[in-house]
Amino acid sequence: MFERLATLPADPILGLMSLFRKDTNPNKVDLGVGVYKDEDGETPVLASVLAAETRLLSRQVTKAYVSPAGNPAFNAAMSSLLLGQSSVLAEGRFAAAQTPGGCGALRVAAELIKVANPSATIWVSDPTWGNHIPLLGNAGLTIRQYPYFDAAASAVDFSAMMSALAEVKAGDLVLLHGCCHNPTGADLSPEQWRQVAALALEVGFTPFVDMAYQGFADDLDADAYGLRYLVEHLPEVVVAASCSKNFGVYRDRVGLVGLLAANAGSANAALTHMQSIARGIYSMPPDHGAAVVAEVLTDAQLRALWEGEVAEMRGRINGLRETISAAMRTRLGSNRFDFVQRQKGMFSFLGLSEAEVLRLRGDYSIYMLNSSRASISGFSSANLDYVCDAIASVVSA
Repeated sequence: MFERLATLPADPILGLMSLFRKDTNPNKVDLGVGVYKDEDGETPVLASVLAAETRLLSRQVTKAYVSPAGNPAFNAAMSSLLLGQSSVLAEGRFAAAQTPGGCGALRVAAELIKVANPSATIWVSDPTWGNHIPLLGNAGLTIRQYPYFDAAASAVDFSAMMSALAEVKAGDLVLLHGCCHNPTGADLSPEQWRQVAALALEVGFTPFVDMAYQGFADDLDADAYGLRYLVEHLPEVVVAASCSKNFGVYRDRVGLVGLLAANAGSANAALTHMQSIARGIYSMPPDHGAAVVAEVLTDAQLRALWEGEVAEMRGRINGLRETISAAMRTRLGSNRFDFVQRQKGMFSFLGLSEAEVLRLRGDYSIYMLNSSRASISGFSSANLDYVCDAIASVVSA
C-alpha cells in the first residue's frame, strides 16, 4: 500500500535550512531558523539549566514513567510563571498538564476542544506561525483566519481584527499570541488586550493563548499581561505554553497545556480529559526537560540566574532591533525600517517582496522565509553590516 504515497513538498522552514547547509558561501547568513542564537551563532545551554541538570543527575535513582499529566512540580511552577499570583490557582480553577513541547500543548488543547465542542471553530491570526493550522486542524477542528497585520504600517491592524472577531460565534475559540507575535513581531498593547477581553465576554468566544516567548519582549511579567488579564476577567481561557525559547530546552520538548474553567469541578474534569488525550497520543511525557525547568523555577538561586539569562537574551534581541533600524536609516535615508525597533521578540516581517528575498538568497546567500520573516537573533556584529548592505541593495535596485 505504501507505494501509493506521493512525496510531499518540504516544509518551508526545513527546506530553507537544507538549502542553507548546502550553500558553500563563507559569508552565508541564516535568518530563517526559529531558535535563539547568541553572538557566535550558537544556541547555548543556559547556565541555570546546566546547573539544574547536574543536580538532577546526581540524585536521580529511577527512569520510571511519570504520569500522563507529567511532573507536578513543573505544572505548578509553570502555572505560577504564566498566571502570577492569580487567585484562580488557589481556587483550583486552572487545570494544567505537561506536554511534549508547545506543539504538544497545542495539539492536546485542540483534542480537548474537540471533545468539549466538536463544532467549534478556532480562529487564528493572518498571518500566524506556520504550524498552528496543521497542529490544530489535524485534530479535526475547523480553522478560520482573522485579519491581524497591516503590512503597509508594519503594525497590528486592530480595527480590522476587532471587526472580524465581533462576528465570531459563541463557543468558538480565538487563538492569540501571548507576546512576541510569530511571524510579525507586532504585539497587542495592554489597552488592546483589555478590549479583546471585553469583546470575548460580549460575544462569548473563548481566548486560546499561545505563550511561546515569555520574557523575550519586555519582561516575564509584562509579557504575560494579556494572558493574566483574560484569566482575571473571563470564565474560560485555554493556554499553550512552551519552554523551548526562554529555557533553551528545544530538543527536550517541554510544554504546558492549561485551561481556566468556571469552577474547580470543571477544571478537574478537564484535567481527566487532558490525561486521557495524552494517554491516547503519546502515553507519557518525557521527564528530563520538565524536571530541569521545575528545578530552576523552584530554587531561588537558580531562578535568579535564569531570570538574568532571559534578560540577557531579550536585551540582545532588542539591541539588535535598534541597531538594524539605525543601520537601515543610514543606508536608505528614510525611516522605512524603523518598525523593526518597535516590534518585539525573535521575528519580524522585513516588508520585502518575494523577488527581493530570492535575490538576497541568490546573490548574497542570506536566507529567510519567502514572506521576509527574519529571525532577529540571526544577526550579529559580524554579519549585520553585510546583511544591511544587501537589503539596501535589493530594495534600492
